[in-house]
Amino acid sequence: MQKIAVIGSGTMGNGIAHVFAQNGYQVNLIDLHEKNLEKALATIAKNLDRQIAKNLISEDDKNKTLSNISTFTQTAEAVADRDLVVEAATENEAIKLDIFKLIDSHAPEHCILASNTSSISITKISAVTKRADKVIGMHFMNPVPVMKLIEIINGYSTSAATTATIVELSKAIGKVPVPSNDYPGFVANRILMPMINEGIFTLFEGVAGVAEIDTVMKLGMAHPMGPLQLADFIGLDVCLSILRVLHDGFGDSKYRPCPLLVNMVAAGKLGVKSGEGFYSYTHGTKELVVSEQFK
Repeated sequence: MQKIAVIGSGTMGNGIAHVFAQNGYQVNLIDLHEKNLEKALATIAKNLDRQIAKNLISEDDKNKTLSNISTFTQTAEAVADRDLVVEAATENEAIKLDIFKLIDSHAPEHCILASNTSSISITKISAVTKRADKVIGMHFMNPVPVMKLIEIINGYSTSAATTATIVELSKAIGKVPVPSNDYPGFVANRILMPMINEGIFTLFEGVAGVAEIDTVMKLGMAHPMGPLQLADFIGLDVCLSILRVLHDGFGDSKYRPCPLLVNMVAAGKLGVKSGEGFYSYTHGTKELVVSEQFK
């Protein structure tokens, strides 16, 4: 496996491309819009500069990494000779199903198709292809160049050979692969999202404020971020989407999204990406400033 394609050049997609390219793989990075691809390459270059500043890599390493990445706006052309395609599009089931139909039609027969989905069924995704045995989940963690974990999700028909190949590939790029079976939320989000949701309910019900809730979890449970700050970092829209997958998949009220979360997403308060969520991110410093609405 030397030829990789990554579909989607956003936060997760450019991070996945970065890691593969830095480890010597030839990466085709795909997005519908050239502007997004330009932004992705700039982000990768900036992150490589951070690694240089920390003496983790050299300038030559940076140049080699960037030279390993080619950009495309046409998916069919970009996947035609690949050994692995990693889909990292938005967390929307309909969009992912359309992408997998497309790449199944154009990727070579031996190619493994992986999704970076954080909650959507790999079995359902694989069902729209003619190679269900070669469809698997590769759930990278954000930020991809830093975080070691990859959840490897086996769909109902994923073959043992496919799993073994992806486990070894994950190790080859310096990650720690952890296999999981295909149930809503897998492991990470089945445990994480109810905690975040409960943090939002705790705020919604007036038990404590934003900073207080996060401080309890950081100092009391040794979490690097509190649940509300983490929700902002992930994106409140993404959190809501995952909770709805869990709620629909299990039919259990414990996964019911907090009404405050629903309202914030409807209002466009999505966290870091929109400049405001539980905290404000428009003041130009790294200081955590609670949004005016919650003061």
